[in-house]
Amino acid sequence: MQPVNTGSAQPRRQRPRTRRLALAAAVLLVLVAGVALVGRLAGPDAPVTGPGGGGAATPVASLAIVAPTPTPSASASPSPPVALSPLPSPSPSPSPSATPRPSPTPIAGPVDINLARNGKAVFSSQITKEMCAPAGLTGALATMGLVKASNAVQRKIESRIKAWTTRADSHNGGWGPLAMTKALAAYGAPGYVVRTYATRAAALRAAGIALSATHEPVLLLAWRGAHTWVMTGYRATGDMATNPKAAFTGAYIVDPWYPRVSSIWGHVNPPGHFYDMKGMTRNYLAWRRPEGHYPGRDKRWVAVIPTRTR
Repeated sequence: MQPVNTGSAQPRRQRPRTRRLALAAAVLLVLVAGVALVGRLAGPDAPVTGPGGGGAATPVASLAIVAPTPTPSASASPSPPVALSPLPSPSPSPSPSATPRPSPTPIAGPVDINLARNGKAVFSSQITKEMCAPAGLTGALATMGLVKASNAVQRKIESRIKAWTTRADSHNGGWGPLAMTKALAAYGAPGYVVRTYATRAAALRAAGIALSATHEPVLLLAWRGAHTWVMTGYRATGDMATNPKAAFTGAYIVDPWYPRVSSIWGHVNPPGHFYDMKGMTRNYLAWRRPEGHYPGRDKRWVAVIPTRTR
């Protein structure tokens, strides 16, 4: 008996094939859409290759999207990040006006200061009776360590008097106090000035304060302005720079006239001698010169005062 074909067996054999074809078509559409999307993301100039392409390099933009992040191998040690230390902020420098100058520390009790404890070491006796100024300048410069006291230094200073003197400073063409300041500056001691005072007490007080502040000697115009004394130190009842009630009691003097004897002033003391107030009153007198009138100096006590601080 021939079997009867109902038509139902043939469809059952073709249904799986149809599904496979549909699935393949869907996968192909997805791949095509993916390639198109990658091309758009990579940009118009980036090469795009589909599956099974010619081996062209995959664009960096495509790798950023589709490639997984590579895991570093254990042998490769990543470079440590460089630590950048911040630059230190510059400290602002205070302006000179904003920096207060320290006040001198007051000295308790009596004061005894002498820049030349060995007066003979800085002494040079004046070569002639007229050369007290160059001899006194030699002693002052030696006290500051700028020269070695000698007759040769005296002569050298004396030889330059014409470059420093003026008629107003010395009416007879010799040494005046202004010429002394120029000589001191020429030998490395600038800052000396001529000061005049109405009283001896005021002059000695100013001399003591200047000597303490600068550690430089003072030149006193003794014997009514006719002679030069080098004051290397002094004594006082207190710190004259900070105590207005402190009294000046005497000075250490290097006198270039030594060892001569003056017909007017008599015997003078060795270099470095301490003159008490009786000795200062006898020798340190107000200016009065026989060669003429000196405005600003007559009847006043004259001193050549240091002003710089070292």
